[in-house]
Amino acid sequence: MIPQSKSKIFLSEERGHLELDWFRSYHTFNFGQYRHEHKTPVGPLYLLNDDTLAGKKSVSITTEEDSDILLLPVVGTVTWQTSKGHTGEAEAGQCVQLSLPATATITISNPYEDELVNFLQWWFRSNATVHTAPQLFTFEIQLHKNTLIELPAHIGHTSAPKHFIGCFDGRAEIEYRLSDSSNTLFVFVIQGAFEVQYRLLHPKDGLALWELEKAELEALSNEAIILLSEIPVKK
Repeated sequence: MIPQSKSKIFLSEERGHLELDWFRSYHTFNFGQYRHEHKTPVGPLYLLNDDTLAGKKSVSITTEEDSDILLLPVVGTVTWQTSKGHTGEAEAGQCVQLSLPATATITISNPYEDELVNFLQWWFRSNATVHTAPQLFTFEIQLHKNTLIELPAHIGHTSAPKHFIGCFDGRAEIEYRLSDSSNTLFVFVIQGAFEVQYRLLHPKDGLALWELEKAELEALSNEAIILLSEIPVKK
């Protein structure tokens, strides 16, 4: 018998959508004017936006509460600055971890003249005791294919999500064991297709899984890229 776990799927084609001449954003969860009864946050993970920005344009978002942010460029390079005085740059193959208090603003910009950039934003409600300086992390998914690379965890937390990214060949399989079976696992397909715990996922699909000890993943296409977050549940 195939083992079953509780889950909720977030299909790419059902995401919220905002499109302007210079900016396009897809929202996995409720965001801005997009509201749907089934697109509520997954524990502390309350924002997952897939954004594309035109050359020399910027977009700003203000935090409604203390937040941990994972900024992941997918195509191109972005620059960013916060209302707390931090600035930086990140390109595809890098990610930025930011910790911001409520009412802080982050502005993300496209430094190119004519090229588009695409990036992901993952926002988590924070239980940080202090808001630390941003961290930039470089990962080499092409040099470490068919494995999950752990991204840095936020500092100053009693419990922080664990993030992993990986690039896989078609039919490559991997098993991910949760550090605590009470945690929630959220996966998001950046590129290609995967079967995750017997659920089929296409590009930009998300899947939340809970009440499980491990998850089985299989890539169904070459150069398939997936991002995972193991999210502690408050006890």
